[in-house]
Amino acid sequence: MSTLKPRRAVTVIGIGDDGCKGLTARAVDAVMTASILVGGERQLEFFPQFEGRRIPIKSGLTALLEEIAELAHEHTICVLASGDPLFYGIGSLVVRKIGADSVEIIPHPSSIQWAFARAGISHDDAIAISLHGRPRTGLVARLRRHKKIAILTDPENSPSTLASHMLQFNQQDWRAIVCENLSGPGERIRTFDTLQSLADCNDIGPLNVLLLIRSNPNWQPPATLASFPEEAFAKRMPKLGLITKREVRVLSLAALHLRPNAVVWDIGAGSGSVAIESALLAPEGRVYAIEVDPEGVEICNENIRSFGTDNVTVISGRAPAACAGLESPDAVFVGGSKGSMEEIVSLALDRLTPGGRLVVNAITLENAGEVYRVLRERNLTPDVLMLQASRAVPLAHYMRYEALNPIQIFSVEKPVTPAEGTPSCS
Repeated sequence: MSTLKPRRAVTVIGIGDDGCKGLTARAVDAVMTASILVGGERQLEFFPQFEGRRIPIKSGLTALLEEIAELAHEHTICVLASGDPLFYGIGSLVVRKIGADSVEIIPHPSSIQWAFARAGISHDDAIAISLHGRPRTGLVARLRRHKKIAILTDPENSPSTLASHMLQFNQQDWRAIVCENLSGPGERIRTFDTLQSLADCNDIGPLNVLLLIRSNPNWQPPATLASFPEEAFAKRMPKLGLITKREVRVLSLAALHLRPNAVVWDIGAGSGSVAIESALLAPEGRVYAIEVDPEGVEICNENIRSFGTDNVTVISGRAPAACAGLESPDAVFVGGSKGSMEEIVSLALDRLTPGGRLVVNAITLENAGEVYRVLRERNLTPDVLMLQASRAVPLAHYMRYEALNPIQIFSVEKPVTPAEGTPSCS
């Protein structure tokens, strides 16, 4: 014996540019039996026969959600949303405000589903990125490990603008498909074999989805921790320049415990090698490379372009003062101090988020002593590693070991106080 479920107070319906033609009978019935219809002006126009109250979605979603929640006590409400209401849509906001038990979602194919369908390309191995009202900084870093991407654009992040941005960071191996006015009367699908041809295009409509497909069918994602040799980076000469050696870099990055969305400071960035590899490990995060030397700043920017890490921002200035306006970090690496080690470590510990990690590379005994003293004054016991590595180098027809400078790696986690962490049971 089955029991009919009572109609929920609010129904959120996905709708496309083809209007009522693309709706199911269930969705049409929900609209016709509602007493209030909420939606964008264009969506409301699809229902000229609706006799109830109409509430257009303009700006101020907070106030609108409050009104819907209040009206839902006495009225049946239908909210119209583009595509799938739970895919970068209003659906999740309505559920959060009113409660899942009082809301029914009737989805429609999202614009991304339509785009892949029109292009005839499977999307079970694709990722979706929304740049609608969001900055494009970090886009290239997020693309690095994927071969198939769908991007929701906006006027500030049009397909042509995004293509130009990608080209600035040495991105070439992409084919682009621009899908405009999907499922509507002005639908248009265009393929661009190069990003340059897309960057040069100036007649793309505002309602579009951008698909990016790797041009090389044999492309494979890069290693998670690439561990690039020093020769891969531009650097100051002579010798190997100001750059953290690969062996030290790998252990320091491991000690930072980076999450994909981490905010990282690299203080005394030198050539930017730690900042760049941090950015590759945290593609959804933001990395700040702080460097005082003007030549070093230029070299950092050159390496950022070469490695496509557009989620790295170079800060020209001397720490700790140069860090004052930066967002609080989840991880701080200190590779150089210019005589201000104690002040830098103190600032890092003050600004780190609870549970954040501080890693310091100290070459001199004096720097090591300063780091240890500040940590102990704060009742922190660091993990300390003395790394003494040697590399094999040619000697005539033989190989011999050549020692790198020994270095001390300090790592410590900022404590989480009871107020910031899990509430105490005591």
